[in-house]
Amino acid sequence: MNIAEYTLRKAVVAWVATLLVLVGGSLAYERLGRFEDPEFVIRQAVVVTAYPGASPAQVAQEITDRIEGAVQQMQEVEEVTSVSRAGESLVKVEAKLAFSRTQAELDQVWDKLRSKIAEAARALPPGAAEPVVKGDFGDVFALFYAVTGEGYSPRQMYDYVDFLRRELVLVPGVARVALLGERKEAIYVEVSSARAAQLGVPLDRIYASLRAQNLIAPAGAVDAGPLRLQIQPADGVVSVAALGELVVAGDAASGLLRLRDVAEIRREYVDPPAVLMRHDGRAAIGLGISNVLGGNVVEMGDAVKRRLAELEDQRPVGMELNVVSFQSDSVRAAVAGFVDNLVAAVAIVVVVLLLFMGLRSGLIIGAVLVLTVAGTLIAMLMDDIAMQRISLGALIIALGMLVDNAIVVTDGILVRMQKGERVATAAGAVVRATVWPLLGGTVVGILAFSAIGLSPTDMGEYAGSLFWVILYSMLLSWLFAITLTPLLCAAFLKVKADVQVQEGGLLRAYRRLLQGVLARRAASGVVLVGLLAAGVVAFGYVPPGFMPDSARPQFVVDLALPQGTDIHTTAAVVAQAEAKVRAAPGVTHISSFIGQGALRFMLTYSPEDPNPAYGQLLVDVERFEDIAGLIERLQPELEAAFPQASVKVWKFMLGRGGGKKIEAAFRGPDPAVLRRLAEEAKAIMAADPEAVAIQDDWRQAVPVVRPRFSVEAAQRAGVLPSDIAAALERTYVGQQIGVYREGERLIPILARAPADERRGVEDLANAQVFSATAGKYVPVSQFVERVDTVWEDALIRRENRFPTIKAQCDPPAGQLSAPLFERLRPQIEAIPLPPGYVLEWHGEHKASAEANAGLAAAAPFGFAAMVVAVIVMFNGLRQTAVIWLTVPLAVVGVAIGLLVFQAPFEFMAILGFLSLTGMLIKNAIVLVDQIDVEIRDGKPRLLAVLDASASRARPVFLGAATTVLGVAPLLVDPFFRSMAVTIMFGLIFATGLTLVVVPLLYASFFRIRGDETEAGR
Repeated sequence: MNIAEYTLRKAVVAWVATLLVLVGGSLAYERLGRFEDPEFVIRQAVVVTAYPGASPAQVAQEITDRIEGAVQQMQEVEEVTSVSRAGESLVKVEAKLAFSRTQAELDQVWDKLRSKIAEAARALPPGAAEPVVKGDFGDVFALFYAVTGEGYSPRQMYDYVDFLRRELVLVPGVARVALLGERKEAIYVEVSSARAAQLGVPLDRIYASLRAQNLIAPAGAVDAGPLRLQIQPADGVVSVAALGELVVAGDAASGLLRLRDVAEIRREYVDPPAVLMRHDGRAAIGLGISNVLGGNVVEMGDAVKRRLAELEDQRPVGMELNVVSFQSDSVRAAVAGFVDNLVAAVAIVVVVLLLFMGLRSGLIIGAVLVLTVAGTLIAMLMDDIAMQRISLGALIIALGMLVDNAIVVTDGILVRMQKGERVATAAGAVVRATVWPLLGGTVVGILAFSAIGLSPTDMGEYAGSLFWVILYSMLLSWLFAITLTPLLCAAFLKVKADVQVQEGGLLRAYRRLLQGVLARRAASGVVLVGLLAAGVVAFGYVPPGFMPDSARPQFVVDLALPQGTDIHTTAAVVAQAEAKVRAAPGVTHISSFIGQGALRFMLTYSPEDPNPAYGQLLVDVERFEDIAGLIERLQPELEAAFPQASVKVWKFMLGRGGGKKIEAAFRGPDPAVLRRLAEEAKAIMAADPEAVAIQDDWRQAVPVVRPRFSVEAAQRAGVLPSDIAAALERTYVGQQIGVYREGERLIPILARAPADERRGVEDLANAQVFSATAGKYVPVSQFVERVDTVWEDALIRRENRFPTIKAQCDPPAGQLSAPLFERLRPQIEAIPLPPGYVLEWHGEHKASAEANAGLAAAAPFGFAAMVVAVIVMFNGLRQTAVIWLTVPLAVVGVAIGLLVFQAPFEFMAILGFLSLTGMLIKNAIVLVDQIDVEIRDGKPRLLAVLDASASRARPVFLGAATTVLGVAPLLVDPFFRSMAVTIMFGLIFATGLTLVVVPLLYASFFRIRGDETEAGR
């Protein structure tokens, strides 16, 4: 008794199981997580170390090098990159995938990193701050608001946003709430050195008095009957105005003075600010909300909306929450779109089945398909695979293959019933004959997708759910084909017995074609080789690519002004750029970020590092279809308007992309040589009319004011170099001398010279420094020999401890980078490199190479398993050779399809080609197995080839047709477009050729004569 016969005998159990799968699939659909893109772990942490007063070169040598050395001792680390700037070291650490497949494993890596950094901190020079390890660098803020308030001060806006932060972090599903662009406050005490000297008030006395205010100190406790009460003195200074009432002692003539008599005290915003944000031209504070790991972002977004509605009555009039990015809504729309495509694909497949197999047969196979999808949803829920772009796309891709098994079983039962067999007998015989070939074909089809499932790369992680959904769905399709299909056929299939089954006109024409091909094998072989050669030649005209652009209705404008530009100047340029972008048709909103990038509001967005010379515009449009035209218009317009800036207008990519498309990375020991090499590369890029946004990642060198001190004079006065540096900082920037407490907020108190004493470099010599020898403050001019202006690198970037500079550019909007890269590559590689210097290609070329290398590393195992599976199925090498020789024929259709649709052969197309291999082999297996069966049944071999081909033509054709039409809805999805074209056209051409080539190769390999009429081999 086989499984079909068992199912028919246990029909009640089978029907109950079917009902449970349908109910379970419905429940799974409601409970599955929903995301626009697959969740993946961003394996990056940042180590930030402040080293006030140090130059970039000093930071690189004394801080960054030590941090990098400690990090590289960890076997878990994949790559270390760093940037050293004046007063700060920033080291980015990327963990290896093998040690951080889950968030828990990654947290362990970061714990070890913190331990290593703590050890390295002991060797840092005096004056360096404690390194801070930020392991939340990869947090994604799915909800991103811009809070604006017409007529409100930055402080009032911050108070409201801070209130929202404290409320929203309590919402279920919310992990973290972060702010961006809030203005920091400080209390400035501006003491005129001349006024202080006139009144006889030493500056140190003023500073000491301020430091003592609002210090928390223990005051003890007192017994009060049975109680012991803590003594907690009230704050000494309860307002900024009260600071001015502090008493300081002057000389004998001036006596006791109020601080306001000596200094001007005011509360201001720290200037220059670190980062600014605007929304539609108004000052804004960004509010980012991230969801808990694995949480349902749609549910979290709905919960936040409800909480904001509850807090609406506490929103000040005029304050507005503007949506910058709301992933919950975009995910809901994206998932709805994916589901619509899935439903459309199912409907298309069912209609095809109804047309070609009749009403009852079509409905039976359609029911099996629906049940398979329901079972797959259950498996996805159990394996924690959310509904997102990749998993739902996998279901659509698999639809045509999911009905293949049911088509073979239904068609076999139908034919036997037409010959007069009872349905139970027919079902048992068909399943007995096909169960293992169908399983083999299913396994081969699954293995064709294994390259992405086994790929040890970030792209493998991003698209890996494709393999698992294919695996679950196809195994279930095989299981339901040999169990549920016979049950449904027994219940609903009604066929009149007709022993003399007649072939239709198409099958008769196909049989005549096959007879002609077999009679002219040499000529047919030449034609096939010619077709294959033409396909290979045509494929050479298909441009390569990496990842497709997103359909997100937003694009980005990057503005990089000359390094060293003040943030206020950058803000003014960004405001002018906003006006030009806002005038473009279709633009609805603009969010601007000055001084750094936005919060990471989507997985594939990487925020720019802090830089006062950098500005970014995030532009909303009505329709994403208009973005290409807008970019084509705005790129030259903004370049012409802001010739001093590097301008890049770009749209988001899908997958793990982003950044510059073309990067020539030079590595070597001498920064000066690296700059020269980068300049040569940029000159080559600039000579190409299609290269835009040309720059290097070290940016421009910047002028630095460098006072030269007389060491001898300073020593005689008892003045240390650090004293002079502190005096200059206090004069121009402000030096913290205390803290003012205001509720939960700690506001720094900064001592600074009045504005008329810090107007420019000319006032530097007038800064006051305390002389231990003279016992008073003296001007710095007594120790300054001269003031030089020198140029130095503002940024020193290193990769894996080697200084590395990247010359960067992009192709024009809407164009692939490959043609530009192929033109630039030989010219840049011809640049002579001194000994010890290396050129590497980064950007899209490196990302694509790594992703393809991951596939290449995993694909051989999948193909080897596929070959072994076919050999095991047939216990022969000739059948295996016949089956595999059909695969190259797909090149003809793939090349034609990609050229017709002007689609690149990118990562997803490569994946589609690998999966196409499995589909073709699966079809060929069905055909070869039937030929073997016919021969084993005693038919003459030539007749067996003809009859088997004719009998399997309909299932093979239907399987291909359902796959092609089922994938068709993906043509409108930018992510799957190239894959859909590859599968559709490859399958159309290869299936048509397979129905001819497999019989031809089989007859040739087994030496079946054209006039053979007797049974046997």
